[in-house]
Amino acid sequence: MDTVRAAFRDECARLEQELRDLTGADLDRPTRCPPWTVRDLLAHVATGVGRLADMLAGPAPERAEVDAAGYFGAAKFTPQVDRDRIDSARRQAPAGVPEVVAGFARAWRATDAAVAAAPAGRLVRTRHGDAMTLTEFLRTRVVEVGVHGLDLADALDRRAWLTPTAAEVVADLLRAGRRVPGWDALTLVRKATGRAPLTDAERALLDRAGLRGLSFGG
Repeated sequence: MDTVRAAFRDECARLEQELRDLTGADLDRPTRCPPWTVRDLLAHVATGVGRLADMLAGPAPERAEVDAAGYFGAAKFTPQVDRDRIDSARRQAPAGVPEVVAGFARAWRATDAAVAAAPAGRLVRTRHGDAMTLTEFLRTRVVEVGVHGLDLADALDRRAWLTPTAAEVVADLLRAGRRVPGWDALTLVRKATGRAPLTDAERALLDRAGLRGLSFGG
């Protein structure tokens, strides 16, 4: 939990910092997650990082049934679920930069406070019905804010700001204990999540390594 929480805090704090010099025009830029603009994607990320506060206010399931990798299984992200997710972000997207910054800051800090107050070994139930340990669900939040941070950096023509702690958490989830020689954590995350092109040789390397595929849906 200490490692995952540190990654969550580091990555959220860095994204909050990056948001502070956005312009209104920046919010309307397209992203690689169509039809979302930067504004829409930020609404999705803010909603995603803020989920844990409400989850921890609810009853705990009796036992964990899914880990972070299982949470990102493709089966739950049906076309209808995906449409609802897309429409929800567009409806909730703030109008201006101050609202974007304040909303994201409020969401991640509420989650961090709720995690700090939770007892060790706490279990949670996700909006998809998955019963998970708090640590494993927080790991999915690191993936969401970290990988979508790459999307935002690209949309804003900025250098990727993925923090070292978050990069290692995401890379460890993708590797599942396997070795991928020659790539640092940032390169691995970019390549394995489709945020950077793959050559045929690189694709074969990923296949040989048996890296996990993750379906993103928040």
